[in-house]
Amino acid sequence: MERGYVLHTRPFKDTSVLVNVLVDGRGRVDCVARLGSGKNSIKSILQPFQPLIFQLSGRSALKNMSSVEAASPAIPLYGEDSFAGFYLNELLVRCIAVDHGAESLFFIYHKTLMAMASGFCESQLRYFELALLKELGLMPTLRVDTAQDAIDADYYYRLLPDEGFVNALGPKQSHYSGEMLLALDENRLERQHLKQAKYLMRLLLAPCLGDKPLKSRALFKYKMVSPLPK
Repeated sequence: MERGYVLHTRPFKDTSVLVNVLVDGRGRVDCVARLGSGKNSIKSILQPFQPLIFQLSGRSALKNMSSVEAASPAIPLYGEDSFAGFYLNELLVRCIAVDHGAESLFFIYHKTLMAMASGFCESQLRYFELALLKELGLMPTLRVDTAQDAIDADYYYRLLPDEGFVNALGPKQSHYSGEMLLALDENRLERQHLKQAKYLMRLLLAPCLGDKPLKSRALFKYKMVSPLPK
């Protein structure tokens, strides 16, 4: 039996769905699952944030999923927390190719969902993005600059694509404080670091995501501009 999380589903024929799933020890796997009917339907558990156990079979890249069961209660994400969870799912579907592996991301994903359920903080998204970029080989070192000098918390740096960070003069939107870079590397971001860290992660993820907007980001924007209920 395998264990994993559903990242995304879409209809496939009359009684089946195509499923993108993050599998422990295997990374992203795409498969077909038969929903069943009545009491035997798995539709209610084939949902995001629900830990699952299942079997995978088939020789092609598109596997067959069967014997699907809930491994434990679904991780309780509501409101903005669920938007953040959908953002993680969308990142994985968009950035991780089938057969890439990404084995290490399963535990990090699970740990991030659990942390968000206990109390959401924007820094949790930055740490997950950092782990994803490292897995993809797109994350420059945050410990030394291109001259191999240690990043200094009192200095500012700018990013050279495909090279790393170099010294920069003073704070600008495209400059990053050494303090933030070190805090990001050590998973200890503070509120004053979040804006710079978000800008940096978006810049680094852009080549992977391309020009197509993320639907989960649109959810955040809608939440921010929606009027408060009377």
